Amino acid sequence: MIEPGRLYDAYIDPWLQRWKPSSSGVSYRPLLAAVDYGSQYDLSGSSDDNVLDYIDRSLVEKRLLRKLDLRVAFLVLVYIMNYVSCCPLASAARLRGYEEDLGMVGTQFNTLTSILYVGYLLTQAPSNMLLHRMKRPSLYLSSCMAIWGFLTVFMGTYHAALILRFFIGFVEAAFFPGAVFLLSQWYKKNELGLRTALLACGASISNAFGALFASGILGCLDGTLGFTAWRWLFFVEGALTIVVAVSAGWILPDFPSTPSAWLLPDEQILAKQRMEEEVATKNEHKSKPGGDYSGLTDALTDWRVWWVGAALSVMVSSMSFSIYFPTLAATMGYDATTSLLLCAPPWILGTSTSFVVARHSDVTGDRFWHVVGPLLVAISGFILAISTMNTTLRYISLFLMTQGPVAYVVALTWIMNTFSQSQSKRAAAIALINSMASSGVIVSSYFWPSSWGPSYVNSYIICILASIVSIAMLWVFRVHLSRCNEAAEAEEQSLGLPKGLRYLL
Repeated sequence: MIEPGRLYDAYIDPWLQRWKPSSSGVSYRPLLAAVDYGSQYDLSGSSDDNVLDYIDRSLVEKRLLRKLDLRVAFLVLVYIMNYVSCCPLASAARLRGYEEDLGMVGTQFNTLTSILYVGYLLTQAPSNMLLHRMKRPSLYLSSCMAIWGFLTVFMGTYHAALILRFFIGFVEAAFFPGAVFLLSQWYKKNELGLRTALLACGASISNAFGALFASGILGCLDGTLGFTAWRWLFFVEGALTIVVAVSAGWILPDFPSTPSAWLLPDEQILAKQRMEEEVATKNEHKSKPGGDYSGLTDALTDWRVWWVGAALSVMVSSMSFSIYFPTLAATMGYDATTSLLLCAPPWILGTSTSFVVARHSDVTGDRFWHVVGPLLVAISGFILAISTMNTTLRYISLFLMTQGPVAYVVALTWIMNTFSQSQSKRAAAIALINSMASSGVIVSSYFWPSSWGPSYVNSYIICILASIVSIAMLWVFRVHLSRCNEAAEAEEQSLGLPKGLRYLL
């Protein structure tokens, strides 16, 4: 056991000496009261509750966010590996004989694509509720990643691939809602949009550079050791996923309440206090006994969860073009390698836009119009693609379409800001809404049959209608939140209460 006095001499006094007021005007101010070091330093029984009373918060907060952002950057790498195995990999393999070698006919390729998301639909909510109870989410997420990487390697015959992708969906389902919930446990609401965009940009990066990665493998390894190019695509992706998963166990952050070797004591305390301040600001309540099930029940009985889940399901359906992006690029008449290379620039633009839009949404506090704007740009891309088969104009339409997924990033941040009555409810709501969104992918996988190509007019019309429906549903959601804000303000004025919770609109 470390005595409080020795702990103070070892850790606290050097910080106080460093941050004493000086002639330069630098000052320190109170940060915490009643800090409990017992769980981390075995100080049970100590009466010294004020171990760390004075600290320069801004300096510590900058260090904390810098360290955390570096680990979130690795989380993006994990999401890239997750998304590559979902969409671009199979679509890229399709251009080099994947369908023919496996003897696929009719809508069998569409079924192979959609079967992955059945596992997503069934597993996301239970997985997030399990994650909420864990001390080490990093180990859970990295273990799931290693399993899906291992299964990816064994893609062979059509029926084997169908079974493997079904089970891969169950383990992949843990990652994205789990990662989003993990971000919500570290970042405050005015920081969350940019970090969510950083995580979600993994999808755009995988669409862009996954195509470049695939073109290199398809062009160089065809026939090596007797395996076709598309088999090497799955071999390499699966092996890389396993390597990244092993590293993820040490690099990914856990929850602020879990002692972390990469954080200094003052940083660990501040991380916890930041989340406590968010709770106080939002008038949240602590979990009740059996709170995990209470949070799940609250989410299941909140009509807004189902409404927004349905809206995002329709929105995701409108973005189904991303699954078949290499196929759409190939309609311009180029060979397989050139078509894959042409996929990169539109997604690079989409990635850049997502940061700008998410940051502006955080600064202005607006969510709805930052969802609508990208969807309207995507609609203009669909209309342009319908209107012409001109190569240049159809390529420009791809740049416009890639703005659509930016709307999903902002919508996801809006969800985390809105459903925050408790940590368990937030975890459940994120997972349920993501599960419903996944159902949109299952259905929309059949929006792009080969018989509708190369113009895919019917497919684009469906995407336009889906975008319009999602905008209308989110408008209803915004109106509801606006009325809740007005009711809260009227109650505060009548009772003379201080300003409390306001929903972001």
